[in-house]
Amino acid sequence: MATRRTTSADVAKVTKAITASRNLDFLPAGAKVNGTATDEETASPVVSDAGREGIRLGFLIHDVSRMRRSAYDQFMRPLGITRAQWWVLAHLSRQDGMMQTQLADVLEVGKASLGDVIESLEAGGWVQRLPDPTDKRARRVYLTKPAQGLIKRMTVLENEFNNQILGELTATERRDLARSLVKIKHSIARLDPNANVSPDAGLA
Repeated sequence: MATRRTTSADVAKVTKAITASRNLDFLPAGAKVNGTATDEETASPVVSDAGREGIRLGFLIHDVSRMRRSAYDQFMRPLGITRAQWWVLAHLSRQDGMMQTQLADVLEVGKASLGDVIESLEAGGWVQRLPDPTDKRARRVYLTKPAQGLIKRMTVLENEFNNQILGELTATERRDLARSLVKIKHSIARLDPNANVSPDAGLA
């Protein structure tokens, strides 16, 4: 079933719902429940302008991420590669011969799900699995020669895709956006010490 696009009206509804909530933890100070003030009428609201802006940004980040994934899949469809397969190939292009268990950890997916993706890539002739030289029970995943050419084509297409979706941003705006997203990513990582944080491509 298609996912409905989040609109500014949706953001306004959620913000209004939080502000009007009967849960006093979310009510602005001074708001009334059944005609009774919950705090001094002159107190500052709990849901501040900054809070509302945070809610709006959260929706925008989620919406942009979802829309980008969908558009990316459509853009890459002529190559016959799914996003999940592309992620495996991209990681192997940086570190070929990774153990299947390592790939599962890096991609944060279940071993069974990753196994299905690798099987499909193997059937397509893009990867091969070989026993680890020191541990015959473990299997390492290697790119094939045809996969190297596929990765080059996909890299060209991805650059074209990024130029289209980022085309209205100046070089300075792109750098500022990247730095802002890195800061957000690190803030989220601090909330979850076990989060697998990928490198930031040299961005400070």
